[in-house]
Amino acid sequence: MIYNLLQSIRLIGDGARSFTDNCVAGIEPNRARIDQLLHESLMLVTALNPYIGYDNAAKVAKKAHAEGTTLKEAALALGVVSDADFERWVDPTKMTGPTP
Repeated sequence: MIYNLLQSIRLIGDGARSFTDNCVAGIEPNRARIDQLLHESLMLVTALNPYIGYDNAAKVAKKAHAEGTTLKEAALALGVVSDADFERWVDPTKMTGPTP
C-alpha cells in the first residue's frame, strides 16, 4: 500500500514537472489585450456609484455594453462625468489589486 502511495506521489510530481516544462514555461502576458479588456470591463462602473449614483452608473454600463464602447466613452457621451473626473474616480489598479 505504501509502495502504491509513493508511486502515485511520483506520478503526480512527474506530471506537474511535465506540465510546467511543456505548457507553462515561456508563457507571457499579452499586456495590450489585458489593458483593452480591463478598460472595457463593465465592473469598473461600480467606482462611479458614489459620485454619480447607481441609476446614472447603470445607464453608463448599459450604454457601453449596447454600443461596445468603453465606460469612459459612454459616460462622456451621456454627460454624467468629465474626462478629468472619470480618470480620477475610476482606477482599475485600486479595484483589482490587494487592499492594504
